[in-house]
Amino acid sequence: MKVFYKEVTVEAVDGGFGVALDGRIIKTPGKDTLVMLTSVLAEAVAEEWRAQSDEVDASTMPITKLANTALDRVAKRMDDVAAEIANFGGTDLLCYRADEPEELIKRQNEIWNPYLEWAKDVLHADLKTTDGIMPVAQDEAALNQLTVQVIACDPFELTALHEFTNGFGSLVLALAYMQGHKPFDELWAASLLDLTYQEEQWGLDYEVEDKRKEKLADLEATCRFLKLVRDN
Repeated sequence: MKVFYKEVTVEAVDGGFGVALDGRIIKTPGKDTLVMLTSVLAEAVAEEWRAQSDEVDASTMPITKLANTALDRVAKRMDDVAAEIANFGGTDLLCYRADEPEELIKRQNEIWNPYLEWAKDVLHADLKTTDGIMPVAQDEAALNQLTVQVIACDPFELTALHEFTNGFGSLVLALAYMQGHKPFDELWAASLLDLTYQEEQWGLDYEVEDKRKEKLADLEATCRFLKLVRDN
């Protein structure tokens, strides 16, 4: 789509703030008005539209994409999205441990165990771990406590939580970020622990590295999105 507008402004609309292109409030791909709860989020979306040159390139507009997702895909099916995210608790990355070698086992214990302790103490979710690939059945009470955390999110927060959970492969790590327990860099490194160890042994796979960079860029955009959602 070619750039067809000259002026991008943030406007007050029913329920919050919208972005107008030459005075016309933009809509989501689902044809709903893109209403954002904070003016700073709306301004960030506006800046992405202002930054377009000849063609509107959606790949350069991650905040707009996340805001659209929150309204089109999350807000309209909150229960389903919350259930999908909560299900990660049953197969959380942190619960599946190596049975060899000793160095990897040691790293997993040192780096991952504190997050499970945090989940137990703060989220009241006592998750079990297992060695190897055999699945472990988590207690229903623990999963219910994780569900409580998930359903407490509004559509915009739930959108961010979905991105973090998928990106980290761990609901516990995602909640640790959402609740300010640890900074993003530490959580990102924890999510890559197994891969980092394998690369130390066998070297870097450049195709894997490219995909990791893409995922990191997506998650960093999600960090910014969440801050804007919460910034009054």
